[in-house]
Amino acid sequence: MSDDADAREFSVAQFFADDTWAYDLRNVDGRTAVERAKALTESVGGRDGTTRRVIVTDGGDFTVFEWTFGKGVTYPPFNPATGRFGE
Repeated sequence: MSDDADAREFSVAQFFADDTWAYDLRNVDGRTAVERAKALTESVGGRDGTTRRVIVTDGGDFTVFEWTFGKGVTYPPFNPATGRFGE
């Protein structure tokens, strides 16, 4: 994977309360993927729990972001020493 966040190598998947899931976006740049993941977590489904989980994966199909209903961002982990995620 390229270090360039503008590379179209990211996908966003949404997981539902009935244990189904679907890609919401595929092969988009990093900014678009993050903006869409944020929108999904703040949507009606994200607030009422019908959306249970949202992930962003990179071009190698590695999870680079995960949000879980009732927990918030679960990956990358929050580092209390730095006050940031993933450090």
